[in-house]
Amino acid sequence: MAKQKIRIRLKAYDHRTLDQSAVKIVETAKRSGAGVAGPIPLPTEKSVYTVLRAVHKYKDSREQFEMRTHKRLIDILEPTPQTVDALMRLDLPSGVDIEIKL
Repeated sequence: MAKQKIRIRLKAYDHRTLDQSAVKIVETAKRSGAGVAGPIPLPTEKSVYTVLRAVHKYKDSREQFEMRTHKRLIDILEPTPQTVDALMRLDLPSGVDIEIKL
């Protein structure tokens, strides 16, 4: 029988809420008896937007804004049915995007 693995990718703009969510997931998985690898920090994605400061002219005067997307990867090795049930009931902050692959 092949070993099962659940791969969880977390994304958020705020790294503190992302780390808190990762700790919650790891604690829940360990409590239910599954092995955990992670959280593994993935490269931060940085989007830079350049905007003209003036409305009509003065193209040399610009302002730059950036948006950073922090990412973490968690692998849950040999999950039990209790692990899956506990992860489904887990309440995470609204600013964290979760992607789960089996």
